[in-house]
Amino acid sequence: MNTQVSANEPTDLVPVSMEEGTPANADEAITEEPETKDRSGLFKKLLIGLILVGLIVFVIVDTQTNNYVRDGIVAFLEWIESNIVAGVFCFIGVYFLATIFFVPGSILTLGAGFVFSAALNSLGWGVLLGSAAVWVGASLGAVAAFLLSRYLLRDVVSEKLTQKYKVFEALDKALETQGLKITVLCRLSPVVPFNVFNYIMGATDVKFWDYTIACIAMLPGTILYVFLGASAGSLSGITGGDDEEDGPTQSKAVTITIIVVSAVFGILALAIFIYYAKKELNKLLEEEKPEEDSAEISQGDDEGEKKIAAAAEETAPNGNDEETSM
Repeated sequence: MNTQVSANEPTDLVPVSMEEGTPANADEAITEEPETKDRSGLFKKLLIGLILVGLIVFVIVDTQTNNYVRDGIVAFLEWIESNIVAGVFCFIGVYFLATIFFVPGSILTLGAGFVFSAALNSLGWGVLLGSAAVWVGASLGAVAAFLLSRYLLRDVVSEKLTQKYKVFEALDKALETQGLKITVLCRLSPVVPFNVFNYIMGATDVKFWDYTIACIAMLPGTILYVFLGASAGSLSGITGGDDEEDGPTQSKAVTITIIVVSAVFGILALAIFIYYAKKELNKLLEEEKPEEDSAEISQGDDEGEKKIAAAAEETAPNGNDEETSM
């Protein structure tokens, strides 16, 4: 028995696209997926950013008011003195978190020199172990802060600044091509704020490996401050307690040396940064000139064609009249 379907009868068939054989409304579903992913990604970024900012604000306010963080660091350093093996690994973890959440690193660095030297009863071994622990913790924390900033802020900076303003694009390109030099010089200058610098560089286009390798440049300053902490008379003097007169014996010569070295490396980093930024800006401006010239030429050609067309239209009727009169 043959069954025939007339052209007018409704069918339950789903409309299929000719190219891929998929339902016609599949394009809408495909476009909705990226939008939902973008929204979920934005929500995650906002959540992580709010938590991070909240903890940073708490630490900054606490250092000016109750000093709960400082008291916790003092208790932690005292614990390390009697638990040297576990204390090394715990110290690295604490310094890692302190770097991310803007806890003042000077207390931990100076305290490491004093605690490890006292625990080992040796200035040399204490400075060596303290410097290694501080450098590893600070480097890991710096890389983590860099990656957090790149995840949270990089897209915003590239969309809002580098794409709209040529100056910011040139600065970004300079950091991309000369990031290792600039980062090394900034690391050698103790004047550059360590915690803030990590987040700023993460928002730029500095290469990850250039930034990571530049952490080696933190070693000279780390060794110096650990040594100053090892020469302290008491832990309370380092952390700002009641016995501040027993703090690190930092002579005027050491202070002047730190200031001079910081200024020299800071000026060098700024000079190199400005030099390469100017070069990148000139490149960007030169690349724009051919585009502007080609646009002007095409505009001139269009105007010429319009004039020729207009002239042809004016002469066309006269020619037709002559033909009809003959």
